[in-house]
Amino acid sequence: MPAETVANADVDSLRQLNRDYIRSVQTSDVRRFDEILAEDFFCSNPDGSLVDRAGFLAQTARPVTISKLEAHDVRVRIIGDVAIIHARTTYTMPDGRAGAGRYTDVWARRQGRWLAVSAHVTRC
Repeated sequence: MPAETVANADVDSLRQLNRDYIRSVQTSDVRRFDEILAEDFFCSNPDGSLVDRAGFLAQTARPVTISKLEAHDVRVRIIGDVAIIHARTTYTMPDGRAGAGRYTDVWARRQGRWLAVSAHVTRC
């Protein structure tokens, strides 16, 4: 398979994984996160805390208070067996006000599949 075809397939896969990630945040889908997070995953939360995979799954299990979470301006960069996804988010806060932020997720190809190894989330 030509390198360009493989690269396009990887970008398509990563875009779908990104959609799954956002949907899983909004719906507290711990099962899906359990499938796509690497064992050594870490997340930097907007409050400055750093959580490991178990901590992230525990915080994901709690119902979210935001709604209408969407990713915009998604940029996927592949560097060998590592991919970096940058995006902007919008959402509605519990009181109805608009919220926004950014995130950077790092994915690694391990044993032929892409797994999230790191996330950094900010709110504006």
